[in-house]
Amino acid sequence: MVLEEISVGITLNRSRHLHRRYKDGRGTHEGTLQPGGWNFPTDVFPKSEFPNHKVRFFVGGCAGFGVTGGVHRLWCHRSYKAKLPLRIILMCCYSIAGQNTIYDWVRDHRIHHKYSETDGDPHNANRGFLYAHVGWLMLRKHPECIKKGRLIDMSDIVSDPVVQFHHKNFVLMKLLFCFILPTFIPWYFFGETFLMSFFSQCFVRYVLSLNFTWLVNSAAHLYGNHPYDKRINPAENRAVSVVAMGEGWHNYHHVFPWDYKAAELGNYSVNVTTFWLDVFSKIGWAYDLKQPSKDLVRRTIEKYGDGTHITARIGHMEEVPAPADS
Repeated sequence: MVLEEISVGITLNRSRHLHRRYKDGRGTHEGTLQPGGWNFPTDVFPKSEFPNHKVRFFVGGCAGFGVTGGVHRLWCHRSYKAKLPLRIILMCCYSIAGQNTIYDWVRDHRIHHKYSETDGDPHNANRGFLYAHVGWLMLRKHPECIKKGRLIDMSDIVSDPVVQFHHKNFVLMKLLFCFILPTFIPWYFFGETFLMSFFSQCFVRYVLSLNFTWLVNSAAHLYGNHPYDKRINPAENRAVSVVAMGEGWHNYHHVFPWDYKAAELGNYSVNVTTFWLDVFSKIGWAYDLKQPSKDLVRRTIEKYGDGTHITARIGHMEEVPAPADS
Protein backbone atom coordinates (compact mmCIF):
# COMPACT_ATOMS: atom_id res chain seq x y z
CA MET A 1 0.00 0.00 0.00
CA VAL A 2 1.39 3.43 -0.97
CA LEU A 3 0.89 6.10 1.66
CA GLU A 4 1.00 9.76 0.68
CA GLU A 5 2.07 12.22 3.34
CA ILE A 6 -0.18 15.26 3.04
CA SER A 7 0.70 17.33 6.09
CA VAL A 8 3.13 17.55 8.97
CA GLY A 9 2.65 19.65 12.06
CA ILE A 10 3.36 19.96 15.75
CA THR A 11 0.50 19.13 18.07
CA LEU A 12 0.32 21.84 20.70
CA ASN A 13 -0.29 19.69 23.73
CA ARG A 14 1.67 18.68 26.77
CA SER A 15 3.63 15.93 25.00
CA ARG A 16 4.30 18.08 21.88
CA HIS A 17 4.04 15.00 19.64
CA LEU A 18 4.82 15.37 15.95
CA HIS A 19 1.56 14.92 14.08
CA ARG A 20 1.22 13.48 10.56
CA ARG A 21 -1.68 12.84 8.25
CA TYR A 22 -1.62 10.11 5.60
CA LYS A 23 -3.76 9.48 2.59
CA ASP A 24 -4.39 6.21 0.74
CA GLY A 25 -7.06 4.80 -1.52
CA ARG A 26 -9.51 4.44 1.35
CA GLY A 27 -9.22 7.88 2.86
CA THR A 28 -7.12 10.03 5.16
CA HIS A 29 -5.52 8.67 8.33
CA GLU A 30 -3.48 10.14 11.14
CA GLY A 31 -0.43 9.10 13.10
CA THR A 32 1.77 10.63 15.77
CA LEU A 33 5.45 10.42 16.60
CA GLN A 34 5.61 9.19 20.17
CA PRO A 35 8.80 9.45 22.24
CA GLY A 36 9.60 5.85 21.29
CA GLY A 37 8.98 6.27 17.54
CA TRP A 38 6.17 6.49 15.00
CA ASN A 39 2.74 5.21 15.91
CA PHE A 40 1.70 4.32 12.37
CA PRO A 41 -1.91 4.70 11.29
CA THR A 42 -4.07 1.87 12.47
CA ASP A 43 -4.93 1.26 8.83
CA VAL A 44 -1.37 0.00 8.22
CA PHE A 45 -1.28 -2.47 11.13
CA PRO A 46 -4.95 -2.72 12.12
CA LYS A 47 -6.53 -4.84 14.74
CA SER A 48 -7.29 -8.03 12.84
CA GLU A 49 -10.91 -8.81 12.17
CA PHE A 50 -12.28 -12.31 12.76
CA PRO A 51 -12.42 -13.30 9.05
CA ASN A 52 -8.71 -12.54 8.72
CA HIS A 53 -7.93 -14.72 11.73
CA LYS A 54 -9.85 -17.49 10.01
CA VAL A 55 -7.76 -17.06 6.87
CA ARG A 56 -4.52 -17.30 8.85
CA PHE A 57 -5.73 -20.34 10.73
CA PHE A 58 -6.85 -21.98 7.49
CA VAL A 59 -3.50 -21.40 5.76
CA GLY A 60 -1.61 -22.73 8.78
CA GLY A 61 -3.87 -25.77 8.91
CA CYS A 62 -3.33 -26.51 5.23
CA ALA A 63 0.43 -26.30 5.72
CA GLY A 64 0.24 -28.64 8.70
CA PHE A 65 -1.92 -31.16 6.85
CA GLY A 66 0.55 -31.18 3.96
CA VAL A 67 3.29 -32.19 6.39
CA THR A 68 1.38 -34.62 8.59
CA GLY A 69 -1.07 -36.22 6.19
CA GLY A 70 1.08 -35.86 3.10
CA VAL A 71 4.83 -36.08 3.34
CA HIS A 72 4.75 -37.96 6.65
CA ARG A 73 1.90 -40.46 6.75
CA LEU A 74 1.48 -40.95 3.00
CA TRP A 75 4.83 -40.57 1.26
CA CYS A 76 7.16 -41.52 4.07
CA HIS A 77 5.30 -44.35 5.81
CA ARG A 78 2.82 -45.44 3.13
CA SER A 79 0.22 -45.84 5.87
CA TYR A 80 -2.55 -45.36 3.31
CA LYS A 81 -2.97 -44.86 -0.43
CA ALA A 82 -4.22 -41.70 -2.09
CA LYS A 83 -5.76 -41.02 -5.47
CA LEU A 84 -4.27 -38.38 -7.75
CA PRO A 85 -6.52 -35.45 -6.69
CA LEU A 86 -5.63 -35.95 -3.02
CA ARG A 87 -1.92 -36.34 -3.79
CA ILE A 88 -2.00 -33.03 -5.69
CA ILE A 89 -3.80 -31.33 -2.78
CA LEU A 90 -1.24 -32.72 -0.34
CA MET A 91 1.64 -31.55 -2.54
CA CYS A 92 0.21 -28.01 -2.64
CA CYS A 93 -0.46 -28.01 1.11
CA TYR A 94 3.05 -29.24 1.80
CA SER A 95 4.41 -26.43 -0.39
CA ILE A 96 2.62 -23.94 1.89
CA ALA A 97 4.69 -25.29 4.80
CA GLY A 98 7.86 -24.16 3.01
CA GLN A 99 10.07 -27.06 4.06
CA ASN A 100 12.49 -29.20 2.00
CA THR A 101 11.60 -31.13 -1.12
CA ILE A 102 9.33 -34.12 -0.55
CA TYR A 103 12.20 -36.40 -1.60
CA ASP A 104 14.62 -34.95 0.97
CA TRP A 105 12.00 -34.95 3.73
CA VAL A 106 11.07 -38.59 3.14
CA ARG A 107 14.69 -39.74 2.93
CA ASP A 108 15.67 -38.01 6.17
CA HIS A 109 12.60 -39.29 7.99
CA ARG A 110 13.09 -42.87 6.87
CA ILE A 111 16.70 -42.66 8.08
CA HIS A 112 15.42 -41.25 11.37
CA HIS A 113 13.10 -44.20 11.95
CA LYS A 114 15.61 -46.85 10.92
CA TYR A 115 18.52 -45.42 12.94
CA SER A 116 16.71 -43.42 15.62
CA GLU A 117 18.91 -41.83 18.29
CA THR A 118 22.18 -42.96 16.69
CA ASP A 119 24.79 -41.09 14.63
CA GLY A 120 22.80 -42.18 11.59
CA ASP A 121 19.76 -40.21 12.77
CA PRO A 122 19.62 -36.75 11.10
CA HIS A 123 18.15 -35.17 14.27
CA ASN A 124 19.50 -37.44 16.99
CA ALA A 125 17.78 -36.32 20.20
CA ASN A 126 20.66 -37.69 22.29
CA ARG A 127 22.59 -34.61 21.13
CA GLY A 128 20.17 -32.36 22.99
CA PHE A 129 16.93 -30.47 22.51
CA LEU A 130 18.31 -27.62 20.41
CA TYR A 131 20.14 -29.95 18.04
CA ALA A 132 17.07 -32.16 17.54
CA HIS A 133 14.83 -29.11 17.16
CA VAL A 134 16.69 -26.96 14.65
CA GLY A 135 20.47 -27.39 15.05
CA TRP A 136 20.59 -30.38 12.72
CA LEU A 137 19.43 -28.12 9.89
CA MET A 138 22.28 -25.68 10.53
CA LEU A 139 25.16 -28.13 10.73
CA ARG A 140 26.74 -30.65 8.39
CA LYS A 141 25.25 -34.10 8.65
CA HIS A 142 27.20 -36.71 10.55
CA PRO A 143 29.19 -38.93 8.11
CA GLU A 144 27.26 -41.94 9.38
CA CYS A 145 23.98 -40.24 8.52
CA ILE A 146 25.16 -39.59 4.97
CA LYS A 147 26.31 -43.20 4.68
CA LYS A 148 23.00 -44.58 5.93
CA GLY A 149 21.05 -42.24 3.67
CA ARG A 150 22.52 -43.93 0.61
CA LEU A 151 21.05 -47.24 1.77
CA ILE A 152 17.44 -46.05 2.06
CA ASP A 153 15.04 -47.37 -0.58
CA MET A 154 13.46 -44.37 -2.33
CA SER A 155 12.20 -46.15 -5.45
CA ASP A 156 8.55 -45.48 -4.61
CA ILE A 157 9.23 -41.75 -4.29
CA VAL A 158 11.24 -41.57 -7.50
CA SER A 159 8.40 -43.25 -9.39
CA ASP A 160 5.67 -40.92 -8.09
CA PRO A 161 4.93 -38.25 -10.76
CA VAL A 162 3.45 -35.84 -8.19
CA VAL A 163 6.62 -35.97 -6.10
CA GLN A 164 8.79 -35.56 -9.17
CA PHE A 165 6.77 -32.52 -10.29
CA HIS A 166 7.31 -30.96 -6.88
CA HIS A 167 11.03 -31.76 -7.00
CA LYS A 168 11.50 -30.17 -10.43
CA ASN A 169 9.50 -27.06 -9.52
CA PHE A 170 10.50 -26.84 -5.86
CA VAL A 171 11.68 -23.22 -5.74
CA LEU A 172 8.71 -21.89 -7.70
CA MET A 173 6.17 -23.83 -5.63
CA LYS A 174 7.74 -22.78 -2.34
CA LEU A 175 7.72 -19.11 -3.30
CA LEU A 176 4.20 -19.26 -4.71
CA PHE A 177 2.43 -21.34 -2.06
CA CYS A 178 4.41 -20.43 1.05
CA PHE A 179 4.86 -16.69 0.54
CA ILE A 180 3.17 -15.08 -2.49
CA LEU A 181 -0.36 -16.52 -2.38
CA PRO A 182 -0.72 -16.45 1.45
CA THR A 183 0.21 -12.76 1.34
CA PHE A 184 -1.81 -11.81 -1.74
CA ILE A 185 -5.13 -13.55 -0.97
CA PRO A 186 -5.89 -11.95 2.46
CA TRP A 187 -4.84 -8.55 1.10
CA TYR A 188 -6.77 -8.71 -2.18
CA PHE A 189 -9.88 -10.67 -1.20
CA PHE A 190 -10.36 -10.09 2.54
CA GLY A 191 -9.44 -6.45 3.05
CA GLU A 192 -6.24 -7.11 4.99
CA THR A 193 -3.49 -4.53 4.66
CA PHE A 194 -0.53 -5.68 2.61
CA LEU A 195 1.98 -5.15 5.41
CA MET A 196 -0.10 -7.07 7.94
CA SER A 197 -0.76 -9.86 5.46
CA PHE A 198 2.94 -10.12 4.60
CA PHE A 199 4.05 -10.03 8.23
CA SER A 200 1.46 -12.50 9.55
CA GLN A 201 1.95 -15.04 6.76
CA CYS A 202 5.63 -14.82 5.87
CA PHE A 203 6.90 -14.42 9.41
CA VAL A 204 4.44 -15.39 12.13
CA ARG A 205 2.62 -18.26 10.41
CA TYR A 206 5.74 -19.60 8.70
CA VAL A 207 7.90 -19.55 11.83
CA LEU A 208 5.18 -21.14 13.97
CA SER A 209 4.57 -23.83 11.35
CA LEU A 210 8.24 -24.77 11.23
CA ASN A 211 8.57 -24.91 15.00
CA PHE A 212 5.43 -27.03 15.41
CA THR A 213 6.98 -29.60 13.07
CA TRP A 214 10.37 -29.44 14.78
CA LEU A 215 8.79 -30.06 18.19
CA VAL A 216 8.03 -33.61 17.05
CA ASN A 217 11.77 -34.21 16.61
CA SER A 218 12.74 -32.54 19.87
CA ALA A 219 10.08 -32.38 22.58
CA ALA A 220 8.31 -35.58 21.53
CA HIS A 221 11.63 -37.43 21.73
CA LEU A 222 12.54 -36.13 25.17
CA TYR A 223 9.40 -35.48 27.22
CA GLY A 224 6.50 -37.80 27.89
CA ASN A 225 5.61 -41.36 28.85
CA HIS A 226 6.29 -44.63 27.01
CA PRO A 227 3.22 -46.87 27.23
CA TYR A 228 4.10 -48.91 24.13
CA ASP A 229 7.88 -49.24 24.33
CA LYS A 230 9.83 -48.06 27.34
CA ARG A 231 13.24 -48.65 25.76
CA ILE A 232 13.05 -45.97 23.08
CA ASN A 233 13.19 -42.18 23.37
CA PRO A 234 10.03 -41.20 21.44
CA ALA A 235 7.27 -40.39 23.91
CA GLU A 236 3.57 -39.61 24.10
CA ASN A 237 3.32 -35.82 24.25
CA ARG A 238 -0.18 -34.35 24.21
CA ALA A 239 0.96 -30.72 23.83
CA VAL A 240 2.95 -31.57 20.71
CA SER A 241 -0.05 -33.48 19.36
CA VAL A 242 -2.25 -30.41 19.68
CA VAL A 243 0.08 -28.04 17.81
CA ALA A 244 1.34 -30.67 15.32
CA MET A 245 -2.12 -31.93 14.36
CA GLY A 246 -1.77 -35.36 15.96
CA GLU A 247 1.94 -36.09 15.53
CA GLY A 248 2.85 -36.05 19.22
CA TRP A 249 1.76 -39.60 20.07
CA HIS A 250 5.30 -40.50 19.24
CA ASN A 251 5.97 -43.58 21.32
CA TYR A 252 3.10 -45.31 19.57
CA HIS A 253 4.18 -43.98 16.19
CA HIS A 254 7.71 -45.36 16.46
CA VAL A 255 6.31 -48.78 17.34
CA PHE A 256 3.59 -48.76 14.67
CA PRO A 257 4.86 -46.25 12.07
CA TRP A 258 2.55 -47.68 9.41
CA ASP A 259 -0.67 -46.83 11.29
CA TYR A 260 -2.40 -44.06 9.32
CA LYS A 261 -3.65 -42.51 12.58
CA ALA A 262 -0.12 -42.25 14.08
CA ALA A 263 -1.87 -42.86 17.41
CA GLU A 264 -3.99 -45.41 19.23
CA LEU A 265 -6.03 -43.24 21.58
CA GLY A 266 -7.37 -39.70 21.54
CA ASN A 267 -10.07 -38.04 19.52
CA TYR A 268 -10.02 -35.74 16.51
CA SER A 269 -9.33 -32.68 18.69
CA VAL A 270 -5.80 -33.96 19.33
CA ASN A 271 -5.39 -35.65 15.94
CA VAL A 272 -6.86 -33.33 13.32
CA THR A 273 -4.91 -35.08 10.57
CA THR A 274 -6.78 -38.32 11.18
CA PHE A 275 -10.09 -36.47 10.92
CA TRP A 276 -9.26 -35.20 7.44
CA LEU A 277 -7.91 -38.57 6.31
CA ASP A 278 -11.17 -40.15 7.44
CA VAL A 279 -13.10 -37.51 5.49
CA PHE A 280 -11.11 -38.21 2.33
CA SER A 281 -11.56 -41.92 2.95
CA LYS A 282 -15.34 -41.51 2.90
CA ILE A 283 -15.22 -39.93 -0.56
CA GLY A 284 -12.78 -42.57 -1.80
CA TRP A 285 -9.71 -40.38 -2.27
CA ALA A 286 -7.84 -42.08 0.61
CA TYR A 287 -8.01 -45.86 0.82
CA ASP A 288 -6.25 -48.95 2.20
CA LEU A 289 -5.80 -47.18 5.53
CA LYS A 290 -3.51 -49.37 7.63
CA GLN A 291 -3.77 -49.91 11.37
CA PRO A 292 -2.80 -52.71 13.76
CA SER A 293 -5.30 -55.00 15.41
CA LYS A 294 -6.38 -54.21 18.95
CA ASP A 295 -4.92 -57.53 20.06
CA LEU A 296 -1.49 -56.69 18.64
CA VAL A 297 -1.51 -53.32 20.39
CA ARG A 298 -2.60 -54.92 23.67
CA ARG A 299 0.14 -57.56 23.56
CA THR A 300 2.73 -54.88 22.73
CA ILE A 301 1.63 -52.79 25.71
CA GLU A 302 1.81 -55.73 28.08
CA LYS A 303 5.22 -56.86 26.88
CA TYR A 304 7.11 -53.63 26.32
CA GLY A 305 5.18 -50.72 27.86
CA ASP A 306 6.19 -48.72 30.92
CA GLY A 307 2.87 -49.28 32.65
CA THR A 308 1.42 -45.85 31.96
CA HIS A 309 -1.12 -46.93 29.35
CA ILE A 310 -4.69 -46.54 30.48
CA THR A 311 -5.21 -50.30 30.22
CA ALA A 312 -1.63 -51.42 30.88
CA ARG A 313 -0.56 -54.21 33.16
CA ILE A 314 3.16 -53.63 32.35
CA GLY A 315 6.37 -54.08 30.34
CA HIS A 316 12.51 -52.17 23.42
CA MET A 317 11.01 -53.48 20.61
CA GLU A 318 11.77 -53.00 16.98
CA GLU A 319 9.20 -51.37 14.75
CA VAL A 320 6.41 -53.80 13.98
CA PRO A 321 6.65 -54.65 10.25
CA ALA A 322 3.86 -53.26 8.12
CA PRO A 323 1.49 -55.85 6.66
CA ALA A 324 2.16 -56.69 3.02
CA ASP A 325 0.07 -54.82 0.47
CA SER A 326 -2.67 -56.93 -0.99
